[in-house]
Amino acid sequence: MKLYEFAPTRSIRARWALQELDLPFDAVEIKLLEGAGQTPEYLALNPTGKVPTLVDGDFVVTESVAIVVYLAEKYPQKGLLPTDLKQRAQLNRWMLFIVTELEQPLWRIARNSFLYPEEQRQATDIEIAKGEFRKMAAVLEQHMQGRAFLVGDRVSVGDFIAAYTLDWGNEAGLLDECPTLLGYMKRMYDRPKAAMRIKDALKTVEAA
Repeated sequence: MKLYEFAPTRSIRARWALQELDLPFDAVEIKLLEGAGQTPEYLALNPTGKVPTLVDGDFVVTESVAIVVYLAEKYPQKGLLPTDLKQRAQLNRWMLFIVTELEQPLWRIARNSFLYPEEQRQATDIEIAKGEFRKMAAVLEQHMQGRAFLVGDRVSVGDFIAAYTLDWGNEAGLLDECPTLLGYMKRMYDRPKAAMRIKDALKTVEAA
């Protein structure tokens, strides 16, 4: 397998799943800041020019959630997906919740803080997005009361999706009212085969 990645991005989710599954893989760094995502060779793999991209033999899959679910389904003996239909439905529910209700406000904050050209940034949308994230984080905070994992009584790929997104929210200073989520995120990143935290991944880019 090959994982095309750029350290501080949602590549962390895919790498985390590979590490938890003990799968050997070749890591290929795509230096997005240098335009490596826009080369014809890379666009042939991932037309969006984004990361991560997983190549498994002649099969290519993009989008971090699709990648982690694919890996978990390919290796069901590792137990990173619930087998019970209702628990699986709940896992899908929370993964979709995370990438829509939590991740999208974070993207809006990032776009209007540094990704968009300065003349296109809208400071007012940053504050709106912060409010939306906090409101939805409170929903997940309530869900996680008394729970060790996102769904069921064992870790799943949904926990890697959640922990990364919460780490992103924490970097934006938006989890100060969510002690349960902060504790949950720390437990996930304390796992022996966890991926790097975003702040540590950023340091590797800065040092390169």
